[in-house]
Amino acid sequence: MLVLLFLFNPVLRSLRSLQQASTLNNVQRKLGCARASLGSLSEAVEVFEPERLRGIIESLAAEVKPVRDVRGGHLAHALTAVDGSVVKTLKTIAEAAFMNDKNGGSHSGWRLHTHFAIDRHVPTRIEVSAAANSGHNDEKNRLRAALQSDHCYVLDRWYAQFTLWNDIVAAGSSYVCRIRDNSNLNAVIEERPVSATAAAADVLRDFIVDLGAAKKPDERPAHRVRVILVKTTPHTKRGGRKGGTAGPPSDGVLRIATNLLDVPAEVIADIYRHRWTIELFFRFFKHVLGCRHLLSTHPKGIEIQAYCAIIACLLISLWTGRKPTLRSYEMICLYFAGWASLEELLDHISKLKSEET
Repeated sequence: MLVLLFLFNPVLRSLRSLQQASTLNNVQRKLGCARASLGSLSEAVEVFEPERLRGIIESLAAEVKPVRDVRGGHLAHALTAVDGSVVKTLKTIAEAAFMNDKNGGSHSGWRLHTHFAIDRHVPTRIEVSAAANSGHNDEKNRLRAALQSDHCYVLDRWYAQFTLWNDIVAAGSSYVCRIRDNSNLNAVIEERPVSATAAAADVLRDFIVDLGAAKKPDERPAHRVRVILVKTTPHTKRGGRKGGTAGPPSDGVLRIATNLLDVPAEVIADIYRHRWTIELFFRFFKHVLGCRHLLSTHPKGIEIQAYCAIIACLLISLWTGRKPTLRSYEMICLYFAGWASLEELLDHISKLKSEET
């Protein structure tokens, strides 16, 4: 409960401030908790099991209704965007002295491997690992270990690995994955006509292709792969400021691979366009819920904070009937801070629901 208080109160930005808040009579009365010492809060990560919060997440997620219909009745699988985001931390002065980059930034951090329900606009799973995107912590390997049936995984270029695609199909799921601009698409098996509806959705080409001919047999796709080319805005290499990584350039064509052979091309294009919703969640998670500031640098502590952030998003969705937004978050914070009355909060929620009808 104290972590949820942290998420819904922008005044609280550290474990020490949370400890001080626990001494307040109103906090103790409303949250049903006693005063917590700084030591007990710090050591709580050794006692509490983050896994217990997953049951709460699953229960709340089951109640959230879809806020959009991207599939249009063409696909039964649940649309799940998958990606990772790094939360940087500063461990100790001694470690930082050896881990700073050329711009003085710390390389110390954690990667949040996230599964995001596109239709419901809520995260359903977050796993915490070291920030390095390699080995066991590689996002592809993390996804491979968490695969479920009846999901359509919507993926960016990093996940363009044939063996991963095979594992997704073997799990009884499907994928919509962007592939690199320099992918070899010359071995066309079947050229498909582009309908007027697809062309209006900027689909340029639709075809079945043989990929991975130069690879070993067990490293090639074990299923038919369909590629859809979609027109987009070209751009040069961008990002990378202050020592961060830079996004690759685009030649103005999205190359989308999928094992969905019967779904209309325009629906595939629209499914991939909605992958950006997970990026919006990361922004909401870090900048709105305040999770750029970690209450703990212990893996379990970060998991607890991440799971509580998911619960916060789910609660906002359930309260408002819409995806979490900054305005709704602010209104809830004003209510908890005592500046907005319950009637004003309910009126805000009522207006949101009326806008949907």
